[in-house]
Amino acid sequence: MTAVTPAPPDTAVDPAPVSAVPPSRPAGRSRLRTAAGFALGAALLFAVAPLVLSDFRLSLLAKYLCVAMVAVGIGIAWGRGGMLTLGQGVFFGLGGYAMAMHLKLADAGPAGMPDFMQLYGQLDELPLWWRPFASPWFALPATVLLPMAVAFGLGSLVFRRRVRGAYFAILSQALAAAMVILLIGQQGTTGGTNGLTDIKGFFGYDLDDPVNQRMVYFIIAGTLLALLALTRQLIHSRYGELLVAVRDGEERVRFLGYDPASVKLVAYVVAAGMAGLAGALFVPAVGIISPALIGIVPSIEFVIGVAVGGRATVLGPVLGAVAVAWARTALSERFPGTWTYLQGLLFVVVVAFLPGGLASLWALARRRDGSTAPARRGWLPLARRRATRGTEVPAA
Repeated sequence: MTAVTPAPPDTAVDPAPVSAVPPSRPAGRSRLRTAAGFALGAALLFAVAPLVLSDFRLSLLAKYLCVAMVAVGIGIAWGRGGMLTLGQGVFFGLGGYAMAMHLKLADAGPAGMPDFMQLYGQLDELPLWWRPFASPWFALPATVLLPMAVAFGLGSLVFRRRVRGAYFAILSQALAAAMVILLIGQQGTTGGTNGLTDIKGFFGYDLDDPVNQRMVYFIIAGTLLALLALTRQLIHSRYGELLVAVRDGEERVRFLGYDPASVKLVAYVVAAGMAGLAGALFVPAVGIISPALIGIVPSIEFVIGVAVGGRATVLGPVLGAVAVAWARTALSERFPGTWTYLQGLLFVVVVAFLPGGLASLWALARRRDGSTAPARRGWLPLARRRATRGTEVPAA
């Protein structure tokens, strides 16, 4: 029998400790790319766009960015949570009407009534449920908290009963239809089909002044960047991982001791709050809120924008929402009779050839240059194998 002879001390391989391998480089590189991306977005929104766009085009961009805020929330609920929300127009409308009611009361003065109530002549005094919106301390929080409260109530009933898939999508769409019917039927208090129009001021600033319109645009752009930062932090947290786990295997998550209904409810409520905030900022940017902007068709258009951009990413819903809204405006200007068909063709082409949306173009470009990706992906395990290779005792 041959004895095993260990290597002499002077010839032994000194393995590099695993802790010496810097695993934080990819994370640091990712944070650097994220910071660079936010800096680029801020430069485009705050410097480039105001310089190259006219006042009219800049107001259109402000409108598109409000739609993008709704898309960010849908990206959380649908892209990460698997909940196809076809009724985000309801929450968009709740936030928009809350803001519009306050601005109409501010335009009317301390003891006045909104102009449309005087025009229809159905009321002698301001309704009781309108009066709290005269205070900005009530109206501003209501633009976000009211949609979140409605989403919490609806989600608690739906998710506890394990309603999901197509049933949840149909239910949310029916809610949007019911909301439109309710608003149209209350013409004396909500403006009916016309909605709340001719909004002139925004907390003391005249919205007819182009300078103030630019101020509104900057507020919208800054809010969108803040929501993107919040969304990125949310989806990279432990909750974000749990939300994806619920999407992929709800029963397994329940078996592990978590409550999938609560996990989905949080995402649904957050998406509703973002939609309400978007509706509130949409009102001073456009000057109107009506049932036509919050019904079934607008709710579906929100989802289309997310699908075109890429629902599984943070930036994809924003790109898709802005692209679809811009295409709608550009095509309707050049092809007034056939622009709807062209918009549908654009959606079909993107979904058919880019299932991951416009955001997947960057991933496809990186996949073509795949010479460094495998090495970077397997670098840490390879370092560990090399570190432990010197401790093996060779057999004689």
